[in-house]
Parts: sequence; C-alpha cells; structure tokens
Amino acid sequence: MSRGEVVAAEHGPDLDEDEGPLPDLPPLPADPRWRVEHLPLISAVCFALLTCAASVGFFTGGTDAALGSAAGVLIVTVSYSMSTLVIAWADTVRPALLMPLALMTYAVKYALLGVILAYGVSTDWPGRTALGLGIVAGVMVWTGAQAWWIYGRTVKK
Repeated sequence: MSRGEVVAAEHGPDLDEDEGPLPDLPPLPADPRWRVEHLPLISAVCFALLTCAASVGFFTGGTDAALGSAAGVLIVTVSYSMSTLVIAWADTVRPALLMPLALMTYAVKYALLGVILAYGVSTDWPGRTALGLGIVAGVMVWTGAQAWWIYGRTVKK
C-alpha cells in the first residue's frame, strides 16, 4: 500500500490533495515600499537627535554622558527600525505571520531593553543617567516624528 493510499484510508475518500492548512489570501499590493516609506525621514530625525544628545551630554557631563545619551538614542533607533522591518517583511511574505512575528519582535526588543537598563542601573558608570535620558528622548522623538509623518500623509489625501 502506497503512502497516498494509507492517507486516503485514514482520512476517507474525500481527501483533496490541494487543500492546504492556510486559507487563500488576498493578493499582495503591487508596491510594498509604502510599509517602510517613513524610515528615511525618521532615521534622519533620530540621527539629528543622536548628535544633539551626544553634544548636550558632553557639555553637561563629559565623555561618559555623551556616550550614554548617544547610546540610548541609538538603542531606540535600532530597535524601532528592526520592528518596522520585521513587520514589513512579514506583511509582504505572508500576512498571516504578521501578528506572531510582531509580538515576538516586541517581546525580544523589550526583553533586551530591560536587560540593558538593568545592567546600566546596577553599574557605577557615570553615563547611566544619560543612557536612560537618551532612551526616553529617543522614544519621544521617534514617536513624534512618526506621528508627524503619518499626519502629513493623511492630510494630503
């Protein structure tokens, strides 16, 4: 008895070989670049913030504060960009993967951020306060820049 006959005998005669575990999905958009269209502008804004944060950190607390504030902004920029790229990729490859991959990305991102912050708080490094302030500034500026970009896109339509 062949493998196909065994499967047909187990599942009955109405087994259709073409049925897959996932339902038919709508066609993908012709140009998927709209998912990451905002990244160049927001990256430029975050780079400007990184430069400003490092300058302010240097003038207020020296080299350690400059490194801490720049690292905080860089951590936020990289993690938010990673989330955006993973979500955009999942949406273009298989929209059914969007929710699980987005949740996994957020869980990994916030776990790493928690580890970084826990390590930063437990050390005696003079730049730890600047690191926290850089993270807060990065989150606020990224979120504000993305909201501004979305508002600009929706008002034009």
